[in-house]
Amino acid sequence: MSLTSPIRNPDVRDPAVMGRRAWWLVILSVLIPGSAQVIAGNPKLGRILFGTWLALVGIAVVSGILYLLIPGMLLSFWMSMFGLWVLQALVVIGALIGAVATFDTFRLVRFVYLPQRTRTAVAVLTVLGLVLPLGGAAYGSMVIGTSRDTIAGIFGDKMAIPPVDGKYTFMLLGGDAGADRIGLRPDSVSFVSVDATTGQISIVGIPRNLYNAPFVDGSPMRTKWPDGFNCGDECLFAYIYPWALDHPELYPDAVANGSNPGIEAMRDSVESIVGMPVQFYVMIDMAGFRRLIDALGGVDVHLKDPVNICVVGQPITYTFASGDQHFDGREALMFARTRCDTNDFDRMGRQRQIEEAILREVDAGTVLAKFQDLAAAGKALIQSDIPQSMLGIMIDLGGKARRLELLRGDLVPPAFDYLYPDFSVARKIVKGVVYPPPATPSPTPQQ
Repeated sequence: MSLTSPIRNPDVRDPAVMGRRAWWLVILSVLIPGSAQVIAGNPKLGRILFGTWLALVGIAVVSGILYLLIPGMLLSFWMSMFGLWVLQALVVIGALIGAVATFDTFRLVRFVYLPQRTRTAVAVLTVLGLVLPLGGAAYGSMVIGTSRDTIAGIFGDKMAIPPVDGKYTFMLLGGDAGADRIGLRPDSVSFVSVDATTGQISIVGIPRNLYNAPFVDGSPMRTKWPDGFNCGDECLFAYIYPWALDHPELYPDAVANGSNPGIEAMRDSVESIVGMPVQFYVMIDMAGFRRLIDALGGVDVHLKDPVNICVVGQPITYTFASGDQHFDGREALMFARTRCDTNDFDRMGRQRQIEEAILREVDAGTVLAKFQDLAAAGKALIQSDIPQSMLGIMIDLGGKARRLELLRGDLVPPAFDYLYPDFSVARKIVKGVVYPPPATPSPTPQQ
């Protein structure tokens, strides 16, 4: 008698044999879909199930190896529109394999010949084997579909762009649109560089109330403002954005390219101020900013001194005490926007604190656990022209950046005069932050 005969041709009159056989088939079906069919009487279906399962395992193994070797490229593929469609299909196929294998295994165990106890266990496992894969596939498919919609709604559909001198560069705009405001002005503007190898992030804040902001050669704004944006208090740096929106003819292709005239005018000015190209922009709306922090579960910030909250010129309505604070979205927005008994430069520092706190909170576990909330916040929060094809690279660099300290600098007094700016000084500050000199080792004491 062959070793497989009790499995393929069992003695149905022996409840003990049938019970053991049922357990073997169920366990094999769970571990290796299709194996129960191959050895118990349905080899054609078993080979189809096992071959498909083996292909899925192969894809997972190859992806794991590639993640160790070229994580950015792999993530970029899986986060592309095509990659997400493929991933969604693979999830559905995997669920169908599990469900079909479970259902057919239930037939193969010959349920009516099982001992009563085994019947109950097999029935429960069969239900779970049907519900869990199909339910998991439904949820996974929903998450992937949400990812696809979110990515398409935020990021640009362009080719990948190589770094410049080893850096990816961004203009980060914090918009202040709201129910109590007319239009939108960037409430905060930062130049951000990310090292294309290490992920090191450098951030330089540019004052929103900067005077005489210049524009790069070839900019449409420079034809209108050859000596900079220089009409006094009505021409602060932040007002470039609404001025350009009122003159869309200067940037006729901006909207078609996933931007707008205000963003492009700000980009032309930032490039001239910092002396470096700006490859991408990211516009963060303050209302969405609040939702993002709530979706993260709040952020932790340490305050050296108390921070008062009020409308400028009005009584103080609240005070954040010094020490460790856990802010929800509303509190973080109050903290980042207040200028009560402080100035724009103090506010820039507080905004940097929130940026760093968000970076600390955004890890893979948090994103997975709160994905739906983050995705919903993201579409309300962010506009960007970062190509979808580069998202994997950016996520990989972001993971590296979390292990490094942010390099920060602001174009603020006394190092930089925002009223009578010398932009050669600004470029020197930016260069020092983006390309810091290597640390000098301490001299070895003489013996």
